[in-house]
Amino acid sequence: MKKKIAVYPGSFDPVTFGHLDIIDRASKIFDQLIVSVFVNSAKKPMFTVEERVDMLKAVLKGRKNVTVDYFEGLLVDYVRRKKTKVVVRGLRAISDLEHEFQIAGINRTLYREIETVFFMPRQRYSYLSSSVVRDIAHFKGDVSKLAPPSVVKAIAAKKAG
Repeated sequence: MKKKIAVYPGSFDPVTFGHLDIIDRASKIFDQLIVSVFVNSAKKPMFTVEERVDMLKAVLKGRKNVTVDYFEGLLVDYVRRKKTKVVVRGLRAISDLEHEFQIAGINRTLYREIETVFFMPRQRYSYLSSSVVRDIAHFKGDVSKLAPPSVVKAIAAKKAG
């Protein structure tokens, strides 16, 4: 029987409890989940790709069917290289739907066999995004309820210079 492999792409800048909620739930459905940091040269991230990969590996340690990777370029090309057809995306609110629907449609145009599976986070994470965490951290707010302890420490270290 063929393994069900899915890719969960994102900036993960930084990884939040909302991301972990999606990862935990998707990893129960798929035989293998590849959490992959998308390198977007148009954005100025808080953390380097390497730092984001390291943070993800640290918080996902022990999850046997979850691996961490990164990619640059088109998602459809990356998905093909990983020999899968399934992409996992999170939908926090109705405002995410239009954008994600558009991306899923374009991806299907570029790669007919691709399927995008949407996960809604638990309600307590429906407001949570990496940009919210970065904004709160920028103004020296407490992000300990929004991200894992190791990520909170990494944010503090980054802010300290």
